[in-house]
This record gives sequence, structure tokens and C-alpha cells, in this order.
Amino acid sequence: MILTVTPNPALDKLYWLRSLPEDLGLTEEGSSIRAEKSLTSAGGKGINVSVFLAAHGIETVAMGFLGGHTGQIILRDLLSRGVSTNFVWIEEENRVNVVLIVQGKGYHPIHIHEAGPRVDADALQIFWRKYQRMLSRASYVVLGGALPPGLSPDFYRELARAARERGVPVILHAGGEPMLRAVAEGPFLVKPDVREVACFGDMPMHTEEEVLSAGRKALSLGAHACLVSHHLTGDFLFSPDGIWKFEAKVSPAAFRNVIGADDALVGGILVGLSQGKDLVEAVKYGMAAAEAAAEVDEKLCLEREKIAEKMELIEVQYKGKP
Repeated sequence: MILTVTPNPALDKLYWLRSLPEDLGLTEEGSSIRAEKSLTSAGGKGINVSVFLAAHGIETVAMGFLGGHTGQIILRDLLSRGVSTNFVWIEEENRVNVVLIVQGKGYHPIHIHEAGPRVDADALQIFWRKYQRMLSRASYVVLGGALPPGLSPDFYRELARAARERGVPVILHAGGEPMLRAVAEGPFLVKPDVREVACFGDMPMHTEEEVLSAGRKALSLGAHACLVSHHLTGDFLFSPDGIWKFEAKVSPAAFRNVIGADDALVGGILVGLSQGKDLVEAVKYGMAAAEAAAEVDEKLCLEREKIAEKMELIEVQYKGKP
């Protein structure tokens, strides 16, 4: 069983627009924008990974904090997709994240993210008891996404330490200070979230040389492996065995929705590992899943045939020792 932890789940609402008015909000009456179409689904990094895994027939349990009417919608969506859950219920409503996707600019969505609810001490204690029990069944743990207000930036570090002590490998799919602190606990794989700021700590990750420096830094801090997205169609994998560059021979012009692509990448890696593939081959499958996801309206492409087609377009180059 693969356990995913999403401390700050969301209800994702995606809107496709023909265009954005140049004088948005400047008239006395304000502006009215009619969406061409919309999509609503449970969201959050770990949750998206669980949805991907369940579609591939892999047992997965999603954990985190749910609250209010929004939390009920998130739960129903997950159960309908075959995801088992073990959430802790809180008083406040879960957040709603809005994404605007303008026609022809699917690779540059506009995000409007809420901060999310606060988690009280009682809920946190209940979560820890549940988490410790679930570790006894887990083959991997995915720690994903931003933390809700009030949770310590050491939250992921503490979860990673508990998993390490139980011999359960951790995939850290997060960013910022919580990710940096958790790296010290020796996660199996770190996938830095660079959507808001393309940095690893105070190290920028814009050029290839900067990415290489950041990946090596992650290994030196304790990560067993690190996967860094360099651009929309390129990733670098760092491990003690070497550095690999992955390049997808696809055009970003075909991208329709990149919102869930990173989560499809992590989900695809776990599918590959569950099938006995080594890490390099697993990352190749994950990248194919990410590219397939970017070319559909839904956040994830769950059609294995399409992912298999993308596998043929992924080139892997060994770049030497880290």
C-alpha cells in the first residue's frame, strides 16, 4: 500500500477562457468573463498522486485534514475514484483553489490559491496516531504540497523521521522551508515544488548549471535521490549512481492543462517502482505520465495506452557522477 499525506487538501476549480479582457476590472460595472468550460475535483499533491495510483490498480490511502462542506465534496470525489482514505476531520472548511486557463496558453495557467484552514492541536494528535498505524502497512509514503496555516515547518521532517525509523521510504513532493528541513531525514526521493519560486533554499534553479548545483546540494543534505524539473519538457535525476537528463520530444504548444503534470510524474514513478523498475526507468514512466497529463483537460491522464505512447518520446542521457 502507498500512503499519501496531503496536509492542505483543496477543491480545485479549473476554468477555460477564450481570452482575458485587457481592461479587466477597470469599468464601473467590473468585468464579466464567461468560461468556455470548467472542471471541479479533489486536489492537493498527495491526493492527485493517490488518484493516479488507484487508476493503475495500486492500493493507496490518502491522509490529511478535511473540514466542512468542501471537505465532504473532496471525500466523495476520492471515494468515487477508488481511493481509500483516512483523513482527520477539523472544524474549518477546506480551501478552494481556482485556476484560469486561457486558450492557447495552457502551459501558463493563472493560479488563485487560498491559504487553507488552521489545524488545531487535538486534530494533530489524532493525525499522528493514525499516521503511525498506517506506516505499518505502507510500502512508500508521499508527503505532498503546502502546509496549512499554523502547522510547524518541521511537520514534514517529523513525518519523514517516523517513516525512516519504520523503514518506509519517503517521497517528498513539496517546496520551501518544510521541504528543506525534511531533506535531513534522508528521503528516498525529493521532488522540489518550484511553481512559486524556482529555488532550492537560497539556490536559484533557472539555468542548467544552477539545477545541477541544486540537485547535488540535495544529495549532500541527505536525500537518496532528487528529481528537478528544468523546464516543461525536461527533468534531471540525481542519485549516488549518477545524474540523468530526461527530455520529452513534445511541443508545449500541444499542452492543454499542466496543473496535475507534476503529480502525474510522481505517481508514474511509484507505478514504475511498484512494477519492479529501477529508478531511472520509473522516472521515464513518470515523465511520460506527466507529458500525457499536460495534453488532456483533466488534471491527470489515466489512460495507460496514451502514457505508453509518450514513453517512446522520452530521451534519457547519462551525465556522469554527481
